[in-house]
Amino acid sequence: MTGTLAPTQPLTAADRCDRCGAQAYVRVLLNSGGELLFCAHHMRKHDDSIRKIASDIQDETDKLHESNNATDER
Repeated sequence: MTGTLAPTQPLTAADRCDRCGAQAYVRVLLNSGGELLFCAHHMRKHDDSIRKIASDIQDETDKLHESNNATDER
């Protein structure tokens, strides 16, 4: 159920969490056909509930680690 969605574009800084407005790193496609965006914090907080209603999940939270690694290399 998780992974890269073929027709979906990568998430950008303009994509915002539907709960708090922070940058979204997770796109959830719902069984009902809708879509939700979450920051890493809210995805972790609601993970069990979300997975019950999701048809697919695009998780790009690895981008958070890439940013930290780039800073560490300076």
